[in-house]
Amino acid sequence: QVQIVESGGGLVQPGGSLRLSCATSITIFSSYNLGWYRRAPGEQRELVAAMGASGITTYAASVKGRFTISRDNAKKMVYLQMNSLKPEDTAVYYCNAQLNYGLETIGDYWGQGTQVTVSS
Repeated sequence: QVQIVESGGGLVQPGGSLRLSCATSITIFSSYNLGWYRRAPGEQRELVAAMGASGITTYAASVKGRFTISRDNAKKMVYLQMNSLKPEDTAVYYCNAQLNYGLETIGDYWGQGTQVTVSS
């Protein structure tokens, strides 16, 4: 049973920083595409940042320049460094790990989420 566990959320003032961590038990972690998603109250889940197995990254326009996704294949961890946080960044943040083979998704795992609240 694959485990995905996020940590690092909390309450932070506008302009502050947080670093989210995601620990996994995935065996072939380096082959997985990784992503951080978030869901704000009353909103749909959205992609925040992603990093492919190749290391190529993509970011939502709303976080580009403020958030950085990274991975440690040896530790099977993925991180999201969030700087210059804004109240609109308030959401539950989820870690996702996905394995694709061609057009087929053969592994898709989610964590339980960690709450990030940006408020003064």
